[in-house]
Amino acid sequence: MFDDDFDDEDWGPLEETLRRYDDVKKGISSGVMDEEEFERVVEYYFQNSNEEQALLACEIARTYYPFSTSILLLRAEILTQAQKYGQALKALDEMEQFDNNNLDAVLLRSDILLSQFKYDQAALLLEQRSAEFHGKEKIEVLLELSDVYDESEEFDAVFDTLKRVIKIDRRNEEALQKICFWAEFTGRLEESVAIHTQLSDDDPYNALAWFNLGAAYQGLKLYEKCIDAYEYCVVIDEKFEFAYRNMADAYMRLKWYTKALEVLEKHIEIAKPEDVIFEAMGFCWEKQKDFARARQFYRQASQLSPQDDAIFYKIGETYAREKQWEKAVKSYSVALHLDKENASYCMAIGNCLMEMDVKSEALVCYLNAVRLKPGNKTTWVALIRGLYITGYYDEVITQLDVAREHCGEKGDFYYYHAAALFETGKAKEALLQLEKGLKLAPTKIKVFTDLNPEFLLRSAVADAISKHKKNK
Repeated sequence: MFDDDFDDEDWGPLEETLRRYDDVKKGISSGVMDEEEFERVVEYYFQNSNEEQALLACEIARTYYPFSTSILLLRAEILTQAQKYGQALKALDEMEQFDNNNLDAVLLRSDILLSQFKYDQAALLLEQRSAEFHGKEKIEVLLELSDVYDESEEFDAVFDTLKRVIKIDRRNEEALQKICFWAEFTGRLEESVAIHTQLSDDDPYNALAWFNLGAAYQGLKLYEKCIDAYEYCVVIDEKFEFAYRNMADAYMRLKWYTKALEVLEKHIEIAKPEDVIFEAMGFCWEKQKDFARARQFYRQASQLSPQDDAIFYKIGETYAREKQWEKAVKSYSVALHLDKENASYCMAIGNCLMEMDVKSEALVCYLNAVRLKPGNKTTWVALIRGLYITGYYDEVITQLDVAREHCGEKGDFYYYHAAALFETGKAKEALLQLEKGLKLAPTKIKVFTDLNPEFLLRSAVADAISKHKKNK
């Protein structure tokens, strides 16, 4: 109810009103002030954080206008802001003796109950009073009720209340925007499909209904249907940004990257540049193995979001896929500089350094990854593989013992253990480890054979693998 617009243009008449009010307060006769003038005085004091004077102005106003519902409502609002809820409710009780069907009073009473964490009472009040209102006023009550159910975590009731709003006004923007979220949150996507199919049938030019239908299909992973719905949405409103975003996401999930790029390019035409859009375009080009173009868009994303380490990591990935190891290291290093606690970045740098034959530095990177994520099998595998490739077979065995302490027994560990033991001439022990690996993780035998394909030339190894296949 309060008006923030006390600008310079209004100051002249407001100054005169305040002067007249001051005379009234002092008992100096200067003519009768009308209700609206008193309201302006109350609002002025309240907006200037002078609660005491605002309440005093209410009391003086009531001596002239004892049945003024607007003054009583202002008093209730001031007391509510001051968290004097009991006094505020008394003011509302008094006001309702003169006006029992005032929307602002109902909403304020609900706010007070919410502030007191009396969710059930607030919901009951709004449910009961909603029957007394019609049209836009009823919608306001129901939207307030949906917020109460949200606060009390009765999420299905939020969805149901928004349905009631849409039944009254099928183009209510707030309800349509909210129900899209709550359909997914409550898992009522199929119901949302039914609601918005009916809406779009009844009102085929309702862009939000088509969008919500698309979002519901998307949540159900029916991507082709969701794309059709978004297509209708953007035909009706060609500047509906989120329809283009979601449509592009659906195309990407279908791996139709060319189509996704077309939609993203349209988004760029109608909206401000955003890092997520450029990043998505980079992803599409990367999936099509056009790494140079992918980098172009990733770099545009990084310019808009220079602190986003993940983008620099993605740039590094494109270089790595082209085997441009030095450039990959530079990009990964930027990512690591932005997020020094990221083990994946350490491993990525280590992998590049191994390819560049800078093995000692690579091992340092793997050690850092293990330090950062000691409970992660992947970091241990990277370190152990690096040690194996570098020829530190005894250290492989030592680190495997430590890895098992942190991660437990893993099939990969048996294969690396077997390989290291074969390399150190301990064939019998190696076969025992190999057999354990075949028993625990037979599908990962390639881990072992990739380390040294010549292992397969050993008859004992070939027999163990063959025996396992027969038993299987």
